[in-house]
Amino acid sequence: MSLYRAVPCRLPPAASAAAVPGGWPPDLAGAGIVAVRAADLRSPLRRPLREGDRTALTAAGRGQIRTGDMVVFCKPVAVAPAVVRRDGRVQAGGHPADQARLGIIEQQLDEMTGQPGTIGQVAAQVRPRGKVKGSARRAMTMAAALRAALLMTLMPAAGYGEILSALFGDLALLPWHVPFAVPTDTVLATWRDAAGPEPVLRLQDIVLAASDAEHQEHDYRAIQIGDLHLGSIDGSVTRMPDTPGNRAEFGSAGTADDSAPYPQLRGLPVTDASTRAMLAVVTGPSGGDKPAAEQALLDRALAGYRWVFTKRRLFVMDRNFPGVPRIESLVKVTHVLIRLKSDITVTKIGGFLPDGSYLADIGGKDAKIRMRVIEYYVEVEGQAVPEMFCLITDLHDWQAYPAGMLAAAYKWRWDGSETALREAKSAIRGAGPSAGPIFRSRCPDLIRQEHAAWVTACELVRAAARAAARSAAPARKGRRAGQPVQPREISFIAARRTAITTTRSGAATASLPGALTAAGRAGALCDLGRRRVVIDRDRHRDHKTKTRQAFPAAGRGTATRKAPATITVCGPVAA
Repeated sequence: MSLYRAVPCRLPPAASAAAVPGGWPPDLAGAGIVAVRAADLRSPLRRPLREGDRTALTAAGRGQIRTGDMVVFCKPVAVAPAVVRRDGRVQAGGHPADQARLGIIEQQLDEMTGQPGTIGQVAAQVRPRGKVKGSARRAMTMAAALRAALLMTLMPAAGYGEILSALFGDLALLPWHVPFAVPTDTVLATWRDAAGPEPVLRLQDIVLAASDAEHQEHDYRAIQIGDLHLGSIDGSVTRMPDTPGNRAEFGSAGTADDSAPYPQLRGLPVTDASTRAMLAVVTGPSGGDKPAAEQALLDRALAGYRWVFTKRRLFVMDRNFPGVPRIESLVKVTHVLIRLKSDITVTKIGGFLPDGSYLADIGGKDAKIRMRVIEYYVEVEGQAVPEMFCLITDLHDWQAYPAGMLAAAYKWRWDGSETALREAKSAIRGAGPSAGPIFRSRCPDLIRQEHAAWVTACELVRAAARAAARSAAPARKGRRAGQPVQPREISFIAARRTAITTTRSGAATASLPGALTAAGRAGALCDLGRRRVVIDRDRHRDHKTKTRQAFPAAGRGTATRKAPATITVCGPVAA
C-alpha cells in the first residue's frame, strides 16, 4: 500500500527526512491538517478488524480529491517510527512521556532561556528517591512528572488523574507498541515524592532570571518615573493542609499560640509593577512576628537576587517598616519608596523643597538615615479619605523626581503586589470553612515543590501574556484606541486557560515539526491578544466583602465610585 499524497512532495537529492525533526517532509513543515479520502482508508490487518486491536488505519490510493468526496480531516498528533507487527498492525514506536509538552508555556520557557528542552535538561540531573528506582522504562518519566507538577498548579479543581489526562492529551489515543494508559493518581503522587522540591526550585530560578532579563530587554513601563522601572515588594501567606509535619515546619499566622485552623507558608514576592511579573521570591515559615519574618525574607531576597535590585529600579513598599539598617542596605543597590507608619520618628531637616517635599532623618537615637519625605492626601469625588500618606525615598532630586510623580507611583503597589497575587492565587484551589486559596500537598517538601511550581507556572503564563501583548493590534476604539497593548490588559485567567488548552491539544508535541508548532503558538497568542480586560478605570470602593474577613461584610448599599483620584502634596502653611 502506498501513502496517499494530496500534494506531490518532490525532494531534491540532497534532502533527507532529517531536514525536519521527526522525519516530516521539509516542504510540508507548515501543514497543520491532513486530508484523506474515506474510501482510501484501509486496515493493515490480514483479518477483519476487531474491537481492541491496537492499530492505526493506513491510507492507500492515488486518486485526486474531488468536490463531493467524503474526506477525513486528521490532526497530526505525533511523528514516530512505525512498528509493524507480524499480523500487519501498525503501531507507534517510542513513549508518550517523551512526546508530551506543556503547550505555549513550555514554548515560552524555551524561548526565554534560549535553549530547547529546558525541562528535560533539569529532569536529566535528578536522581529519583523513594519508591522510584532504577532506569527501566515506566509509564512516567522525571520530565513528565515535572511537567505534571507545573500543570497541577494551573488546574486547581482537578485531581491527579485529570491533570495527567490533560498532559498526555491525544497521545494516549495512539496505538503505542508498548500498551500505554494514562497513569493513575498514585503514580503521580509517587513521582512527585521521588522528584522532591529541588528540580522545581531550579526551574523557578531559571524562569525568574529569564523574566528579569526580558524586562531589561523590553520597556514595559506603564508609568514613567524618570528613567526608572517601578517594582513592588510585599509579603503574603498561603494556607496548606493541617498535618503535623506542615504545622511543625511552617506554623501559622494570626494567633499567638499557633491555634489558627491552617498552617501557612509566608512568601515575599518581588514583582514588576507594570506587568505584575514575578522577578524574585523567597519563602519561610509564617509563625512568629510578621514584621520580623518579612524583614528576614527581605534580607534573603537582597542576598539571593542581586541582579534584581539595581539602580535601574524603584521599589514601592507598604508600611511594614524594614528598619534603618535594612533601608541602608537597600539604597546602596537600588531605590525605594516606602510608606511610613505613624509611629516612626521623622525629624525634619531644613525647609520645604519647591515641590512640597522635605529632607528628614528617619529613625530614633540608635540609628537614623536621611531620606526625602513626601506627605500627601487623596481626594476622590464623593468619598472622603481621612488619612494622610507619608512616603520616604532616597531619590533626593526633586526636579527629576517631583513629589507628585512619586505620590502617583505609590498606588502602583496595588497593581504590582495585591492584584498580581490575587490573580496568581486564582490558580490555587480553595478549601476549608472560609474562602481562600490553599495548597494541596501534605508534607513540607511537597509544599516547597508545589509553591515553586506555582510561581514558575504562573510566571510562564504571564510571559505568554506579555508575548501576546507585544504582537497584539491596538484597540480601534475606546479609551485606549491606537495605544500599544499593555501586558496587564491581557486576561490572566484567559492566559491560564490557553496554557491548559494548548497542553491538552498537543500543540507543542515534541516530534511535530517546528514550523507547525510555531504556527500553532502564533495562533494561540493572536487569540489571547484579543482577550483583554479594562484597565485604569479609577474605581474606588470601601473595604467590604461577602467572605469572612476582618473588615465588615458588604451590604446591598455598598457603592462603587468611578472618578479619578486627586493627589494634594502637603507643603508649608501659607502665610
